[in-house]
Amino acid sequence: MKLYIGNKNYSSWSMRAWVLMRQLNISFDEVALRLDFAADSDFHRTVATVSPAGRVPVLVDAGLAVWDSLSIAEYLHEKFADRGVWPREARARARARSLCAEMHSGFTALRSACPMNIEASLPEVGQRIWSEQPAVRQDLARIEQMWAEALHDSGGSLLFGRFSAVDAFYAPICSRLRTYGLPVSTTARDYIERVSALPAVMEWNDAARREHDFLEDDEPYRQPPPKAATPD
Repeated sequence: MKLYIGNKNYSSWSMRAWVLMRQLNISFDEVALRLDFAADSDFHRTVATVSPAGRVPVLVDAGLAVWDSLSIAEYLHEKFADRGVWPREARARARARSLCAEMHSGFTALRSACPMNIEASLPEVGQRIWSEQPAVRQDLARIEQMWAEALHDSGGSLLFGRFSAVDAFYAPICSRLRTYGLPVSTTARDYIERVSALPAVMEWNDAARREHDFLEDDEPYRQPPPKAATPD
């Protein structure tokens, strides 16, 4: 299998599929592409060969392309039923899918105001966002509510006890909350630290910090780094 992804520092949707597969020891070849949505870019040309959606992530397995992180999770669940993509118990599985679907379609205020930027530390920006944008506060309150309920009911360190797709789906939110230093409860903070300590998340984050690839469209709060001086 091949997994097509974008920049690890910025591509939250890519992170979800990648972390899910890596943490569950599902083997794949990584095809990393620089995020560039121009019609004539290498990104556009390469993704167009495997997916009509023109977005990442895309999972390709024996000629079959599966795009969108939710679809990838469901495909992996069917192909690797013993790996734990979803919780084992039916009610927990339905609830985990609901949490992923809410992540997939919601929290637009938080995601728009706080784009994923793993290598950055922007607490001053986060303070301004928190004070000026009530919709962000509402999004975070809902996320904290879901996390607290799932952690309480499962009694585990992760949302449904053992790692599953739902933890992979919220890993980018954990990254955002760390980058922008948004205030969270002790329960949420501890969960963020546990997710951040997962081997797959640590591997992704380490690679993101090594990219050093500034994408201006994904950096609304920072200026491009100065260009290196050319020798005379």
